[in-house]
Amino acid sequence: MLVVGSVVIRGVRDLARQRAFWSSALDYVARDPEEYNDDGVVLRPRVGNGPNLTLDTARAEPQAAPPRIHLDLYAADQHAEVKRLKDLGATEVEWKPPEGADFVVMADPEGNRFCVIDKAQMFSGD
Repeated sequence: MLVVGSVVIRGVRDLARQRAFWSSALDYVARDPEEYNDDGVVLRPRVGNGPNLTLDTARAEPQAAPPRIHLDLYAADQHAEVKRLKDLGATEVEWKPPEGADFVVMADPEGNRFCVIDKAQMFSGD
């Protein structure tokens, strides 16, 4: 059996800024504060289980647009989460969504794309 252990964002230029953004965005903490260095950091959920998010400063290939892999973040209140993420430094990617799209395409402070998906029904208990 396989499970996703970590999603890796490579080529991070400003590790402190990205660490602050993703820690706040996902309520993650450093897996091992002593292992934090200039090469990267592994973040884990503050509470509960879930995949780690690894921020790696190793040089990455040029970013494809749209990227081949991105994060889909499920939100109970999509509008509030989009606003909160913008306040943390994310930007909304301008594009023409298909009719009925339940997601907003965003980019972190370094331009790595992710989607905020309206999943209110998942959190409502219905």
